[in-house]
Amino acid sequence: MFNKLKAVENKYEELTQRLTAPDVLGDSDLYKKIATEHAEIAPIVEKYREYKHAREAHDEARELLGTNIDEDFKALVKQEFEESAEKMQFIEIELKRLLMPKDPNDNKNVIFEIRAGAGGEEAALFAAVLFRMYSMYAEKHRWNVEIVDVNDTGIGGIKEIVFTVNGKGAYSRLKFESGVHRVQRVPTIETGGRIHTSTATVAVLPEVDDVEVELNVNDVEVDTFRSSGAGGQHINKTESAIRLTHKPTGIVVTCQDEKSQLKNKEQAFKVLRSKLYEKYKNEQESEVAQTRKSQVGTGDRSERIRTYNYTQNRVTDHRIDLTLYKLEMILNGDLEEIIDALITGDESAKLSAGEE
Repeated sequence: MFNKLKAVENKYEELTQRLTAPDVLGDSDLYKKIATEHAEIAPIVEKYREYKHAREAHDEARELLGTNIDEDFKALVKQEFEESAEKMQFIEIELKRLLMPKDPNDNKNVIFEIRAGAGGEEAALFAAVLFRMYSMYAEKHRWNVEIVDVNDTGIGGIKEIVFTVNGKGAYSRLKFESGVHRVQRVPTIETGGRIHTSTATVAVLPEVDDVEVELNVNDVEVDTFRSSGAGGQHINKTESAIRLTHKPTGIVVTCQDEKSQLKNKEQAFKVLRSKLYEKYKNEQESEVAQTRKSQVGTGDRSERIRTYNYTQNRVTDHRIDLTLYKLEMILNGDLEEIIDALITGDESAKLSAGEE
């Protein structure tokens, strides 16, 4: 690890010098590329230099302990020796985390799919609650939410909705939300006061660029139709809605939220590219990556990553055994504590796997 860290530090110093070179300063694209790489490895170099400083203090204290010094000074040196050793151990863990391969999709926009699962109309109402929760979370981060397609029930529920979350780092924060979300509550239409259990499935995909996935337009069947469902005065007047069918895989994408057929087509192709990217990526990494089907499961009540219990004001993420008693705050978009814990858990698992 330390040979790698030394190489990273050398690279950092080289990039620092290049940023002041006339040929780089005169080429804005090249300067941006070097500056980006420089900024990406800066935290690693800073932490490595912090480690080296702690190691120097540790070595100096060890040498002093081997000399003839008075007891009072020796006690101080011993304390420095122990504190620097503890600091080195802590920084080593941080360095291992910083050296872990970065997910290339972390800074990308997100394509969300939420579908009502088991539970009928109550499941559709819960899907609408989840959409609101993620929309409010995005708003807190000043990310932009755009609906691509929605199939509502007409009484406040959502059978399925596809939307994008656009903003730097969106995927890095939201990628662990894929799976089955379970709700336990008394439905508003239930007069007997019985608690019902319903589910909704969530899939989170990174939005990919044209160059990242091979998409032959001749393999895509494009259909236009009149929009249906909620959408305002434009509904059913013109064939602005778009349906794309990728013939080799059978993947179907629809978009009917925009009034412009061109905009709907553009959005639909974004979703199609992301779905194809996810499909091909999962096939290539079948040993370590889950397929989209396993991400969202069947929607059965027994398959869940998280439970929202209204009567107990409780949210439990079953993957990391985290339980929080602040349901309302979480449903209003306060997801930071859960997401931070999921990221930490993922990093810990990767560190443990790297040490085996």
